[in-house]
Amino acid sequence: MQMMQSRRRFLTTLSATGAAGILSAGNSNAQDVPPETKSVRLAKHSGICIAPQYIADELLRAEGFTDVQYVMRPPAVLSSAIGRGEVDFSMHFSPPSIVAIDAGAPITIVAGVHVGCFELFAHEGIRSIRDLKGKKVALQNWGLAPHAFVTSMAAYVGLDPAKDIDWVLSPAIDPMELFAERKVDAFFGTPPEPQELRARKIGRVIVNSSIDRPWSQHYCCMLTGNRDFVSKNPVATKRVLRAILKATDFCLSDPAAAARQIVDRGFTPRYDYALQTLQEVPYNKWRDYDPEDTVRFYALRLREAGMIKLTPNKVIADATDWRFLNELKRELKG
Repeated sequence: MQMMQSRRRFLTTLSATGAAGILSAGNSNAQDVPPETKSVRLAKHSGICIAPQYIADELLRAEGFTDVQYVMRPPAVLSSAIGRGEVDFSMHFSPPSIVAIDAGAPITIVAGVHVGCFELFAHEGIRSIRDLKGKKVALQNWGLAPHAFVTSMAAYVGLDPAKDIDWVLSPAIDPMELFAERKVDAFFGTPPEPQELRARKIGRVIVNSSIDRPWSQHYCCMLTGNRDFVSKNPVATKRVLRAILKATDFCLSDPAAAARQIVDRGFTPRYDYALQTLQEVPYNKWRDYDPEDTVRFYALRLREAGMIKLTPNKVIADATDWRFLNELKRELKG
């Protein structure tokens, strides 16, 4: 009953805010060419910041998708899962997507969705990224979001990430717990990890990507699709993006209702962490920022650090497609 009430509130709020015009009879989208496929698969994992794709179900159905699936794939394997066609679309971190593109994964970035979901924690005595020189940073594996982001950040301030940072590879033990036990000096976290560390009063934040430049000026999560799906299904791709961008607007306009949605539907267990995340993540930037700037910025940092071989221009030319976003920016004026 609570879930049904929450969904009714979701649709009512969407209609009230004007974020779900596709749900109204006689809207302009009714004249659109129908999607080439009625099926779409989105990723599901423990991350909270990708809430827009979790609450986009009704919007996707209104766009003509009758089969909307959520496939469990953790961020560590998300790029490869998209490339193999196990998932059609997912919001995904920009640097590891670029690393995967460099490795040949057939994926296409179609939009930036939001900035500001990651935070870099450290213990006392470390006040900035430069202070990470000679310090221990835990990773579950190479090339994943913590490694790619911290490498980008270190390269940006003039460190040599490969030599100046003592990377601690920990595939079995959660890096956050190593940080909590003071076995490493710094930890890169994404929701709900920062919320948990603050609740436990562990460490201090030295970088908050919601407010600290230049990280706050670039997308962390971008909508990434399987390359074949995007090229063969342009109408469906635009409709998927439209649904997710409208869901993004809803996360901004009513974070409490959006948080309740993702909890009620089993995407995350704690409402307080979900609400805190949706209130803190800047979901209002997709109309304003240029996603190509993000790809160029992180590709340059990763290339400087030796993590990729492709030039930023090559990454942009081969693995991005902004035509859908450009059309929707005109269509969905805020």
